[in-house]
Amino acid sequence: MTDWLTVERGEAPLVVALPHAGTDLVDVEGAFRSPEVARRDADWWVDRLYGFAGDLGATVVRTGVSRSVIDVNRDPSGASLYPGMATTELCPTTTFDGEPLYPGDEPDEAEIARRRERWFDPYHAALAGEIDRLRARHGRVVVYDAHSIRSHVPRLFEGELPLFNIGTFDGVSCSAELAEAVRAVCVGSSHVVDGRFKGGWTTRHYGAPERGIHAIQMELAMRGYLDEGAGWPPVFDAGRAAGTIAVLREVLGGCLRFAEGGG
Repeated sequence: MTDWLTVERGEAPLVVALPHAGTDLVDVEGAFRSPEVARRDADWWVDRLYGFAGDLGATVVRTGVSRSVIDVNRDPSGASLYPGMATTELCPTTTFDGEPLYPGDEPDEAEIARRRERWFDPYHAALAGEIDRLRARHGRVVVYDAHSIRSHVPRLFEGELPLFNIGTFDGVSCSAELAEAVRAVCVGSSHVVDGRFKGGWTTRHYGAPERGIHAIQMELAMRGYLDEGAGWPPVFDAGRAAGTIAVLREVLGGCLRFAEGGG
């Protein structure tokens, strides 16, 4: 554990990854056009939403570094996860809305490489290490990548995003059994499987069902736990969040039942 990377170890066959809850602009804060704008696209309060995960025996891996510094859920090669669609880069140059993050010069190849070595690589070394540790003890391990986003981001998707967005990389990153177990918990709310968000690099890179590693992403619409129109940064709404947390607890319970049923 460091001042920006937290690993809370559990013994159950479940790893919860929190790649975007951080807002720390570390040593590049002064390079951004506006620190406030650079923090805007954080997955606000996702760490609080999943605060119960440790009680289930899950291992939680979290980075406090802002995705605007380096996005640990992007392909480190720089290749787009969604070719032909609007998205943000490994070291983003714009916000989700297309607003520039830098007043002039953007990170060059040397700076991107420095950020990758300093923050991307250690995060994934920790995540991979925990997956390997648990896989050595269990027949199956579920890697659950936890995210959230505003309900309306016209540059990225049309209309209002469903509340629960489940990503399995079109069934490649996990078994259909796990995907259905998660989907079944969400049937009482708006939800979709492999819609606009099919899973980022974490889901695609670590998911290897043939080796007993099943990766799945959950992208939540923020309206499920806060008032998106009440200013930014948003304030966590415990009353609004209660129902969402209850669903998420059942979702992780379903992941555990799936993993514990593996031989």
